[in-house]
Amino acid sequence: MDPQNALSAGAISLIFTDRDRVAETFGEPVVQCLQVRPMNKDGGAGGNDRYRLVLSDSVNYVQCVMGVQMSHIVREGKLQPNSLLRLKTYNPSGVGNKRILILVDLVVLEEYTVTEKIGKPVLLEADASAPPQQQAAPAPIATSNFYGVKTEEQKPRVAPPPPRQQTHGGNASRSNNTKNGMAISKIESLSPYNHKWTIRARVSFKSDVRTWHKPSGEGKLFSVNLLDETGEIKATCFNELVDQYYDVLEQGSVYYISTPCRVNMAKKQFSNLPHEYELAFERDTLIEKAEDQTSVPQVMFNFHTIQGLQSVEKDTNIDVIGVIKDVGEMNSFTSKSTGKPYEKRDITIVDDTNYSVRVTVWGKTAADFDGQPEQVVAFKGVKVSDFNGKSLSLLNSGSLSLDPDHEDAHRLKGWYDSQGRTENFQTYNSMASMGAATGRPQVFKLVGDVKAENVGMVQEEYFNIKGTVVFIRQENFAYPACPTERCNKKVIMDGDGWRCEKCNITHERPSYRYIMSVNVCDHTGQLWLSCFDDVGRVVMGMPGDDLMALREEHGDVGTAPAFENATCRTYNFRVRAKMDTYQDQQRIRYQAMSASALDFKAEGRKLADMIKEMSI
Repeated sequence: MDPQNALSAGAISLIFTDRDRVAETFGEPVVQCLQVRPMNKDGGAGGNDRYRLVLSDSVNYVQCVMGVQMSHIVREGKLQPNSLLRLKTYNPSGVGNKRILILVDLVVLEEYTVTEKIGKPVLLEADASAPPQQQAAPAPIATSNFYGVKTEEQKPRVAPPPPRQQTHGGNASRSNNTKNGMAISKIESLSPYNHKWTIRARVSFKSDVRTWHKPSGEGKLFSVNLLDETGEIKATCFNELVDQYYDVLEQGSVYYISTPCRVNMAKKQFSNLPHEYELAFERDTLIEKAEDQTSVPQVMFNFHTIQGLQSVEKDTNIDVIGVIKDVGEMNSFTSKSTGKPYEKRDITIVDDTNYSVRVTVWGKTAADFDGQPEQVVAFKGVKVSDFNGKSLSLLNSGSLSLDPDHEDAHRLKGWYDSQGRTENFQTYNSMASMGAATGRPQVFKLVGDVKAENVGMVQEEYFNIKGTVVFIRQENFAYPACPTERCNKKVIMDGDGWRCEKCNITHERPSYRYIMSVNVCDHTGQLWLSCFDDVGRVVMGMPGDDLMALREEHGDVGTAPAFENATCRTYNFRVRAKMDTYQDQQRIRYQAMSASALDFKAEGRKLADMIKEMSI
């Protein structure tokens, strides 16, 4: 194809005015790179290089900033002036009357060899919707200068007309509204490359103030989740800013929030939100309560059905809605590792997929919960666990709503009143001998078939096997983990204690959790399984702390009987097969998701059913 015909003429204007039409018209637009220039003075030394580009679609050109993750294509010489590029991921932005395109992911089309600029593109002004003939012609650009940047020798540019109101839908990165003359940015468009913005957002969640103490100092923090019609983002205040902003921000209220405010990569271990970035308030961050408290959604859900949990991986954060089937008593207990008191309550919910699941709520939420059976409850931000099959746990940053005004809630209420009350529901119980309750469709395989069929090579797959433990690697069977409830991160020695970087707490001693390699076999072959703490406890018959205590006291001689006793025992294993890369070599990794001892009655029934099927 001719390079000129390959360009997506008109795409740059649409990127800033109608993102939906870009995808419909061009898919991933193709543009030409006119200039490449390092943003930092040392020209990119040290690996922290960032580059500014000028991209053209032959009709318009625009200044662009390329993310650090893409800088390697410049260093490697793949991206040169006049190259053609395919834009895969990008975010339009702007400062004043300038348009700036943030480039997140792109591909250089090396099959095209272009030595000069294609067409006669003009600078995309702030009023990108104006026809090209109505735009002021760009001033001459010196060859040593960057596109669109004035120098003293250049004549002043004719001022563009005032920006017109845009009318595109919610997917645009700017709304029709302004605050103090600045367009309101959408939460979905926030990134570290946008240095000046204002958002209008509702505080959908507000945490309590948390404090930490460690040898290097102490501090405090609190966080909020901010919501608009395009998404949610987490914002955190530290130390003296806690006193400055905690009483200002009220859960449920709408605020205008303006820079200065840092935009950082999201720490997913502390957040249940999908946004790739999060905010950190600064001393001069502007926060103003909005007069209009109704134009921003109250809450945003992305519900999974209860049956759909069978395809959701462990530790994933999700939203779920259901009808309350049972409310358990509140239980109080003291953590053995920290000595802190905890409260918990189990709530069983059902939905119209005829599945039920247990949701555990904690602390004040457990104590204050007053929901009753047959009410609809929506949970936002629950963590999926495969303990006892499938279960859910409400995160500290999560929330619940009783009888929410939501179409799914109304639908479930109508279903339950008409037929759900008398239904029998399938539960996610501990995996029985026949593997019936881990939630996923049960596929039983022989080890030989697993190997012969290359299960897991193309995509992640789950299956059940009945295997006998023949060998357990004893070198590194456990790791020192943080004893804080629901943390489990590896801790490191710090003087006389063990420090958890995630919790910022130093513990007297760690909690040892299993991470084992176990070889199992049946009459057709053998398989190496990776086993974590839940499965390790079943196989070894004791917690990791107890086995590590034997090693610390008696060395390998002390642990040898335990490992010997664990072999030659048969279990039903639920296994996940997934392609993995280790030392640049691809291989299929088999992970035991759960294990249970044989139920000989169930095994007998299974054999009887097989005999009937064979008509023997």
